[in-house]
Amino acid sequence: MAPTFNVIGIVVADMARALAFYRRLGLDLPAEADTEPHVELTLPGGLRLVWDTIDTIRSFDPAWTPPSGGSRVGLAFACASPAEVDEVFALLVDAGYDGHLKPWDAFWGQRYAVVHDPDGNAVDLFAPLA
Repeated sequence: MAPTFNVIGIVVADMARALAFYRRLGLDLPAEADTEPHVELTLPGGLRLVWDTIDTIRSFDPAWTPPSGGSRVGLAFACASPAEVDEVFALLVDAGYDGHLKPWDAFWGQRYAVVHDPDGNAVDLFAPLA
């Protein structure tokens, strides 16, 4: 018997602000989720992406503190084209999110960019180059 990978969890300081960011990346999250302490979204294939407030985490782990020195987990969103990487990056930065690394043509054959979500987590945008 082996465990099955099933959930990616993100701890957030402000649920509404965090979900607004992920909605801009195309995730279908209902507006009423903004006031919840725990939100789950089942992705195609069954993997779940969940968000928990700091208070929720501290309800069972009172000593929990946010990591420091940079994000420890990165999420990556595939775009349809190199131009879409540039467009999505610009939309997020124009909406006030931190554009950590501007789009560039990576040596591994992808157009790549990195934006930070409201809690400082790295969110990569990528698309194959021609």
